[in-house]
Parts: sequence; structure tokens; C-alpha cells
Amino acid sequence: MIAFVSGPVAALAPDTAVVEVGGIGMALQCTPNTLAELRIGQHAKLATSLVVREDSLTLYGFADDDEKQVFELLQTANGVGPRLAQAVLSVHTPDALRRAFATGDEKALTAVPGIGKKGAQKLLIELKDRLGAPVGTAPAVGAPVTSGWRDQLHAALIGLGYATREADEAVTAVAPQAEASDRPNIGALLKAALQTLNRAR
Repeated sequence: MIAFVSGPVAALAPDTAVVEVGGIGMALQCTPNTLAELRIGQHAKLATSLVVREDSLTLYGFADDDEKQVFELLQTANGVGPRLAQAVLSVHTPDALRRAFATGDEKALTAVPGIGKKGAQKLLIELKDRLGAPVGTAPAVGAPVTSGWRDQLHAALIGLGYATREADEAVTAVAPQAEASDRPNIGALLKAALQTLNRAR
């Protein structure tokens, strides 16, 4: 119904971007990687997927059509709704996901909050041949973040359902990795933080 939205970014929240389209503010649910690329006042064009429920209409926003298509494909698997599909894309880029499915990498899938060992096995069986081959050659990582990585990472973990204390501990655990780089990478940091949380549980 709505293929994309285009306009200036009016507001940003931990899991939402508001894009002004023809004088109307469209709220889009986005992954941390997508949000990291947006700036208030700057023009943005985001691919979108509208999820219709009896009691709600939710618009999900994506950096490109590839991410949108993977989001929609994930939901064709049993037990995968839009929130879980978005959680998967918060941890893995489409290409990283394709590599995980191509190699049967259960660990990559269980790094996503809400997916256990059995769920990962089921997903691998259901979607193995449907995601296609990776389109890029470089390891897939999220958008570089030059400032405010702590807040963005903390907000992303809270958005994925972790308690404030757990998010605090995970941010502290990955701080040396972030501070070792001039351009901390939110996607890579989120992955590392989730690994520390999985070990702690």
C-alpha cells in the first residue's frame, strides 16, 4: 500500500523515525542501523512495509528495498511476526542473514532475542532456499556511528526487550571495543553486546 516515504526527518526516537510527507508526520518503526543513518532536518527516503492488525496500523521503515523484502520474507515463516522480523534485522544485515542461512549457522540466529535453538532450526529449514545468496562480498556490518553510540546501543537493547540493568552491563562490556575505534559501528557493537548477554544468561 505504501511502498516508501520521502521527506525531511522531523523526529527520532530509540526505535522510531518521523518523516514529514506533505505536511503529515509518518511514524516508522526502524532498526538501530537504519536510525543511525538519519539526522533530524535532513531528507530521507525509506522503503516501507505496512503491517495491518485488527487494532493497529504499523509502518516499518528500511534503509533499502532489500532489507524490506527480507523483513517480509521472514514473516512467512511460522511464528515470526513483524517485531521478531525487525529484531532479526536489528542484529543481522540481509547479507549476514543470507550467509547464516547458507551455512546453517544456528548460533547467528540464536543471537537474536526471542529465537532459541529449536526456533533457529525451524527457521533454517523453512527459509533456507528462499533468501537467496549474499549479494555483497564484504562482511555485513551496520552503519558507522561517530557519536552517542552508548545511547543508541542502550536504546536498541531496551527495544529488544532487555532490562535497563542488562543493557547497562552490556554497554559497559563492549565499551573497550567501541573506544578502540574512531568510528564505532552500532551494528557490530549490538552483535557483541547480545553475545555478552547470551553468555550471562
